[in-house]
Amino acid sequence: MDLTLPLYPASGLSGVAAKVGFRFGAKGTHTSRTMMLSELSAAFAAVPEQGSRTEFASAIIDGNCLGKTTGATRRLTNQRLSELYALDRDVPIFRVLRNLWSMDEPGRPLLALLCAIARDPLLAATAAPVVNLTPGSDLQRDRIAAGLREVVGDRLSDATIEKVIRNASSSWAQSGHLVGRTFKKRIQVRTTPATASFGLYLGYAAGFRGPQLFSSGWMRVLDCTPTSARDMAVEAKRIGLIDLRVSGEIIDLVLDRLDPLAKRS
Repeated sequence: MDLTLPLYPASGLSGVAAKVGFRFGAKGTHTSRTMMLSELSAAFAAVPEQGSRTEFASAIIDGNCLGKTTGATRRLTNQRLSELYALDRDVPIFRVLRNLWSMDEPGRPLLALLCAIARDPLLAATAAPVVNLTPGSDLQRDRIAAGLREVVGDRLSDATIEKVIRNASSSWAQSGHLVGRTFKKRIQVRTTPATASFGLYLGYAAGFRGPQLFSSGWMRVLDCTPTSARDMAVEAKRIGLIDLRVSGEIIDLVLDRLDPLAKRS
């Protein structure tokens, strides 16, 4: 099985990534939580699309829009959701996520997953062992553990690594990549123009350019081949999500439509 999944180019990480909201390091939310798709959905339903970070905090903590039993749990949930998704329109990656969320209900699990991968290094470390599985294959926990150890070294105990594996497996099930309760199997997900646009946005921010935009790990998370990624990008252009011109190996991708507030880097 291929153990690689290029989320960042071999030439090095783009300086744009941190500016748009990527997070790096050897820590992550998946030591204690999953990608929290249901909580994110409920928070988005409770707060207007242009809502501020303060409004999200108020809805989650004071309004208890997520139905948590204690104030401490509400505050912790607010913190964990902000780690994964920012919940702040001053953070470009969140603005793009929120804008695409409103227009693509079927794609929401994949939109959330892409953002969570960009903001949780632990979840990102589990991507290759899951994405590279052949559809129908069983999840291999030892490969996920090995991927995590490459990122965290000895900083996490074996018990914590096991907890991360359980939480990450749940996240990949929430996104649609895995099915099954006790024994999880890989299934293929179906991308949409909106999720493909987000994948291109993240790939561009990570530093990919040219044809590599269609073959990066961000598009492979969506189960896109380079050919299907290009086709989906053309469809995204057709419906007005992105601007794209392709001439042989020359690819001119403009993502301003996804985030009109940001200037092109």
